[in-house]
Amino acid sequence: MPEIWFGVLGPLEVRIAGAAVAVPDGRPRQLLTALLLNANQFVSVESLMDLLWRENEAPPTARKAVQVYMSKLRQLFADVPQVAVRASRHGYRLDVPADALDLRRFRDIAARAAAAPPGSADPDATARLLAEALDLWRGPALAELTGTARGQRLSAALGEERIVATEARLDALLRAGAHRQVAGEAAQLLAEHPLRERLRGQLMIALYRCGRQAEALSVFEAGRQLLREDLGLDPGRELRDLHVAILNGTVEHLVPRVAATANLRPTPLAVQPVVPAQLPTDLPSFVGRTSYLDQLDGLVAAWSGRPSAPLVVSLTGTAGIGKTTLAVHWAHRIRHRFPDGQLYVNLRGFDPGAAPTSPGEAIQGFLDALPAPAGRIPLGLTAQTGLYRSLLADRRVLIVLDNARDAEQIRPLLPGASASLVVVTSRNRLTSLVTAEGAQPVRVDLLTAAESRELLAARLAPHRLAAEPEALDRIVGHCARLPLALAIVAARAATNPEFRLAAIAAELGEARGNLDVFDDGDRATDVRAAFSWSYRTLGPPSQRLFRLLGLHPGGIGTAAGAASLAGVPAERVRPLLTELARAHLITEPTPGRYGMHDLLRAYARELVDGHEPEPARRAAVHRLLDHYLHTAHRANRMLYPYRMSITLPDVAPDVAGERLGDKQQALAWFTDERATLLTAVEYAARNGFDGHSWQLAWTLATFLRRGGYWHGKIAAHRAALEAARRLGDRAGEAHMQRGLGVAYAGMLRYDDAHRHLVLALDLFAELADPVQRADVHHGLAWVCDRQGDHETSLHHSLEALALYRRIADLAGLAATLNSVGWTHARLGNYSEALRYCHESLVLCNEYDDDAYRANACDSLGYTYHQLGEDEKAVEHYRRAVELHRGAGSRYYETRTLTRLGDLFAASGDLGGADRVWREALDILTELDHPDAAEVRAKLDGGALAVPDRAG
Repeated sequence: MPEIWFGVLGPLEVRIAGAAVAVPDGRPRQLLTALLLNANQFVSVESLMDLLWRENEAPPTARKAVQVYMSKLRQLFADVPQVAVRASRHGYRLDVPADALDLRRFRDIAARAAAAPPGSADPDATARLLAEALDLWRGPALAELTGTARGQRLSAALGEERIVATEARLDALLRAGAHRQVAGEAAQLLAEHPLRERLRGQLMIALYRCGRQAEALSVFEAGRQLLREDLGLDPGRELRDLHVAILNGTVEHLVPRVAATANLRPTPLAVQPVVPAQLPTDLPSFVGRTSYLDQLDGLVAAWSGRPSAPLVVSLTGTAGIGKTTLAVHWAHRIRHRFPDGQLYVNLRGFDPGAAPTSPGEAIQGFLDALPAPAGRIPLGLTAQTGLYRSLLADRRVLIVLDNARDAEQIRPLLPGASASLVVVTSRNRLTSLVTAEGAQPVRVDLLTAAESRELLAARLAPHRLAAEPEALDRIVGHCARLPLALAIVAARAATNPEFRLAAIAAELGEARGNLDVFDDGDRATDVRAAFSWSYRTLGPPSQRLFRLLGLHPGGIGTAAGAASLAGVPAERVRPLLTELARAHLITEPTPGRYGMHDLLRAYARELVDGHEPEPARRAAVHRLLDHYLHTAHRANRMLYPYRMSITLPDVAPDVAGERLGDKQQALAWFTDERATLLTAVEYAARNGFDGHSWQLAWTLATFLRRGGYWHGKIAAHRAALEAARRLGDRAGEAHMQRGLGVAYAGMLRYDDAHRHLVLALDLFAELADPVQRADVHHGLAWVCDRQGDHETSLHHSLEALALYRRIADLAGLAATLNSVGWTHARLGNYSEALRYCHESLVLCNEYDDDAYRANACDSLGYTYHQLGEDEKAVEHYRRAVELHRGAGSRYYETRTLTRLGDLFAASGDLGGADRVWREALDILTELDHPDAAEVRAKLDGGALAVPDRAG
């Protein structure tokens, strides 16, 4: 070892002349690790802050703190001439000798090994080099930095380098003929990394060369089963070819290709071609904008000569200028040029009452529309962006990104190598998008005077225009040729044909100047006159409702929500909403659902603050939050009746409820209101309604988990956790800790998941709540199962089972018995699996619940199939199908039918497989479910006619 040595491939290690150097704990150790990761390079202070503090948790004094920690590092190495700590306007830099850092040495040795050609005459030497490189690792890299999201990503990236080097070493050992050694090592590594297909292929080759052909085939089957259950994927082409070669005894000619592949990954199944058509309705009375339309058409004509690169057009301008109207109208004009469909999303970049739409949320919506089957959508924005761009690679799609806040919100939504067109609208100029992505900027300005008159003429009777041409010009002047203001005035004049245009123009002139200029730097427009004038012509009840809508945390939503906000019955609020919609003060994009332009909401907030006393405002917000909380609680009980409930406070007077007649309506309400509900959780926490915050987060938890909305669940539960702590509500805190643990597990942040779930377990123990403790053990079992740690998963399932037995919770007991049995089946303990699943089935029969009975029968069918007892498997599968139908569980019926078809195909009964797969396909097609593609692929001959057993 050199005289001075730094180690980041594990916990931070510093040695000078062989003696360990004590680096101060906490931030100084993290800072030194960050600098070593970028040794001999300047690192910006912002990058260092991202590694030292979690997102949004850096204190205002963070920059000063970094300076203090750097001073401590200078003192630490003051007497070490080989090490220099430098500062400049670019940030900070740590200079160390080239051979003094384990990460650099690891990469240097690995590069030397990689330089040897695959057919090298001395594979033993290559293996020794890689073993030397891997010996430098002492644990997960950058251990000090894994408390931040960026640090976790960097640690994971280095971990990938480690496993790739490990696989390369196994390749070299295979070429050297060390098959038994590889078989032992690869089996152990595969248990830690079960989804790495290159590793699985190496183990199959080693077993085959050791004369263990049956075991090699079992390794393939286990991998295929794991991929299907966890990811909904089939193995990649290379692994499938290797499987066939082992069956045929022709492995050797495939070995170089398999061994040389850097990282085999599963290939997604093809999805059913669907043409999305998400454009909003075109404006029937669209007028003018001819020069812009000609300019946009010219951009497309010039671009058509290089269709392999996407065209990005940015329409920018002040609020209310008509950017969206122009974009949607032009998109409808040219949509025939994009046969693969149109995508649209409102990014809410300037919504005053809600957070902007995150790129992850937008991409998830696009993946649903293209579609990418939900079961195969990866976790994490980077992976989702990759899948989104892959789906667009060979398509011509028109994408409208409306109301973007900045370029960073847009970039993940841009296609890669694609013949697609992206139209972006924003109040900002998006200069960096033009610079970096080559976007074509089009700045949208005010209507011309002629276009403004044409807009009014399209909406008013000709005789009124002819009678008062001067008044028409005055209205255009007072509205500053702003399309939104003109539309509001035109609506008022059209719905009141007895009003003279001169009187309307006079009122506009008197009110001019009462609304602040839009705050994007362009002070040429003023729409308060139009807004205030339209508002004053409303009846008093409609005026009050409009003011109160300024308190709404998200979109207006349904009439019941607006009625609760106003404290009036729903039947009385509907005429008021109709009056507001006619005046263009709110919109009704779909029947029964309402929205409001962000500028109008800002105006409504001005009014409510000026006209409603604070107690009245607080009472209105209380009613609205009660509406969402109690409606969500009722929908949650309808969808998940066996989930242990929480006790809510009494609902406030004058709160209107939604009409949710069945599970379908409850699910539709959750889906429509999801964004508003998530916003309401944080809104309640910010405005002193802490009880509403955590209770509403609790009611959303199951829906968000089953929908895979992990980002929203984490944000909501973090805000609600702080709310529960402020209240001193230990039960609320415990529920939020559990919800965060489950959400972090969904994001593959297992350390965070375990931490929050263990905290929840401790809190529920303190509260002496065995029901929730059992529920937390269930969550921990799920986390461990996702990690592939089935032994620990079984431990937690058994803990949950013991608690459910003690408290005689029949629903929890029935579900957990089946989960224990399923875990035993995953472990290959089929006799235990049968015992627990049969016990679950007996209890389900006593409990008289068809859905749980069906699940137990399905698990038994799976287990018997693994044992080769296909007659019993068929019997239980068919019983499960019957029970699913009785319970109305149509989707789960298709899963059982699909597995039953797989069994038939494996046994050679292709006619039976075809029959049940078609039954499943009919249901999935009716449900418009993406799993239809998987079943259709089976019917088209894509299924492998080999036993689907774990080995």
